[in-house]
Amino acid sequence: MADVADYIADIKKYTASVDEAAVKGMAKTYALAMSKADTRYVAVSDPEEVQRVVTNFLQKKLGRKESEADLTAAVKAVGEKMKADRTKSRVTVYYLLAEQYKALDVFK
Repeated sequence: MADVADYIADIKKYTASVDEAAVKGMAKTYALAMSKADTRYVAVSDPEEVQRVVTNFLQKKLGRKESEADLTAAVKAVGEKMKADRTKSRVTVYYLLAEQYKALDVFK
C-alpha cells in the first residue's frame, strides 16, 4: 500500500487544497483495493470501469441521485483532468469526485 503522503502528493497535482483527514479515511476505506495491482487504478477509458465508479462509489458510497449520464460525465471529466497521468490512482479519482460533490466528510 502506498503511503498516505504519496496519495496527498498525487492529489495536489489536481486541486488547490487537500483535506488530509479525508485522504487518510479514503486510504483506510480502500486499502484492499489499493493493495491489488488490477484495482489500484481507474481505467476511465473502459465503460465498465466507469460504470463501477458511478454505481459503487458515487451512488452507493456518496449517495448521489443525479442521472447516470451526469455521474458518468463527472467521472469522465476527472479522467480528462488527469489525462496527463497514464495511471489514475483510485484514491485520487475518488477524492476529486468527492471534492466536486462536497462529500469529503464521508471519509472523516
